[in-house]
Amino acid sequence: MSEDQGSGPRKRSALILYGSETGNAQEVAEELGSLAERLHFMTQVSEMNHVKPEKLSSYTIVVFAISTTGQGDLPANARTFWRSLLLKRLPATFLEGVSFTSFGLGDSSYPKFNWAARKLCKRLVQLGANETYLSGEADQQHPEGLEGTFIPWITDFRKHLLDTYPLPEGQHPIPDDVQLPPKWVLQLQDQTSKSNTDPAVPRTENQSTEDSKSRLEHDLRPIPDTLTATLIQNKRVTPAKHWQDVRHVSLTVPDSVTYVPGDMISIMPKNFTEDVQALIQMMGWEEQADQLVSLVPANSQHSAEDLPLPPIPNLESYPKLTLRAIIMDYLDIRAIPRRRFFSEISHYTNDEMQKERLLEFTNPEFLDELWDYTSRPRRSILEVLHEFDTVKIPWQHATSVFPVLRGRQFSIASGGELKRTPEGGAKFELLIAIVKYKTIIKRIREGVCTKYISALQPGSTLKVHLQRGGLNSSLGQLSGPTVLVGPGTGVAPLRSMIWEKAAFVKAYKEENGGAEPTIGPTILLFGGRNRNADFFFDEEWQQLSKLVKLEVFAAFSRDQKQKVYVQDVIRDNFGLFFRLLHEMGGSVYVCGSSGRMPQAVREALIEAFQNGGETDAERFSREEAEEYLLGMEKSGRYKQETW
Repeated sequence: MSEDQGSGPRKRSALILYGSETGNAQEVAEELGSLAERLHFMTQVSEMNHVKPEKLSSYTIVVFAISTTGQGDLPANARTFWRSLLLKRLPATFLEGVSFTSFGLGDSSYPKFNWAARKLCKRLVQLGANETYLSGEADQQHPEGLEGTFIPWITDFRKHLLDTYPLPEGQHPIPDDVQLPPKWVLQLQDQTSKSNTDPAVPRTENQSTEDSKSRLEHDLRPIPDTLTATLIQNKRVTPAKHWQDVRHVSLTVPDSVTYVPGDMISIMPKNFTEDVQALIQMMGWEEQADQLVSLVPANSQHSAEDLPLPPIPNLESYPKLTLRAIIMDYLDIRAIPRRRFFSEISHYTNDEMQKERLLEFTNPEFLDELWDYTSRPRRSILEVLHEFDTVKIPWQHATSVFPVLRGRQFSIASGGELKRTPEGGAKFELLIAIVKYKTIIKRIREGVCTKYISALQPGSTLKVHLQRGGLNSSLGQLSGPTVLVGPGTGVAPLRSMIWEKAAFVKAYKEENGGAEPTIGPTILLFGGRNRNADFFFDEEWQQLSKLVKLEVFAAFSRDQKQKVYVQDVIRDNFGLFFRLLHEMGGSVYVCGSSGRMPQAVREALIEAFQNGGETDAERFSREEAEEYLLGMEKSGRYKQETW
């Protein structure tokens, strides 16, 4: 939407802004945008960084959908907007006249749960904005996932909008069973302008297989702000019979980019040939699948300013773009469908029974049924379309119906001397668990990205984003006493820290005639199932312990009758952890699964502060122990990076 130059808000307009790390907040924003459109608001949906705060007053209402990342941080595509709100020269009336609400996405296993949304709301109010509707918060740990809190919130928000901004007499909301027109559509390219030597012709099965294999292993997608990485190692580090396939992956880029412990690589996955072909056949798109296409605005009357952002950027730069290429490289056809997907595909069937069933899944009253059908059995979009076989989506609407593939984040496991190639480029090492499991309905499920990674051979190229993490360990913390807690693949960013510490020690010795630097001890708490199967980097820890004061405690849950976890190691060594964290002022880093582990570790540390002192005078009460741990968080001495 173009923005009026006047000071007052445009008549009945809504601005939906999102800050999203993995795409969830963007999906929430798009659903909020659809709601606003159905209530006849002129609606714009945009990344927070694409809008200047002084324009917020141009809208009747502004809605923020924002996730929390790192240590209570805003996502990268919201930080420019956030920094512009922190300027000291802004008066307390800067956002006067702005009506807003927000929906935050967080994970309650983190100490700073939904911190980004909360501090955003606080700052908006400080600058004079009015929180016109109570902000909502989603919790990744909710038994019904994001939808468990979002659907009740958006249902009540709809009532609020109708009550606060009533429609003119005779005008009614656009019903859910009436389709909103797509903003962007696919169309066939004008073949008359193409060279006669490059017509779109049907391909043989062998050609299709060879092209798809080449497309999988060599990434030509023009994805903004990415690095083109070359895979140099994809090694399984668990035994073939072990329950989990874990890979030690090494990537290189010619660019001399820098990174620090806690930073991440986000890998953009692709779909597999058989899944793409299955969708094409189900939808009846065989005739168009291999013809050249373009993504164009559905409404050619839009001015450049009014034009909504395309669902997939930079497609005009894609070499020989076909419908098949778009499906393989950009559409998440293996995703677990959200409520909005059922609403969309209900418009593409003439079967009344199937249409009725699809619309039931969009009804807030049937939230439990939606969860039982989708998230609980991890049912994919492809499987839904197979079961609702009368749904036939026009190929032109593919990019507006299917969610877009998002990058998956992996903590970088390399540091110090492991960060550079001999040629001067950058090297990234990752420790990746390949996701493959059997669901409650006895079907095999595989992670979209890890399946893609597991199939790649050395020499393959792939598009990656280098993303800044939230551990932010200073040199003082790196060289001081540290407790590193990392079960399973959670050890990856901690390995990066230890290698950085080793590089610091080595450089100090070289500069000071072999003198040892003043450096605090490092305790690594590692957890796995079996010492012989998943004790990652075991030999490396022995090597590194010669350079740094490293002591490794390992807890293996299946090597003895009684299960042992990392929190049990803390309980067995209260005195050690009390000394490192209280007497020596050390730091704690907790990385790995966001399930029960972080809270269990936290509880064990509180007990260490209660019981680790040598005398009664040194020991903390429960309240004092909790307060001390909160103080560590506030000062940056307790950090968590879980997923």
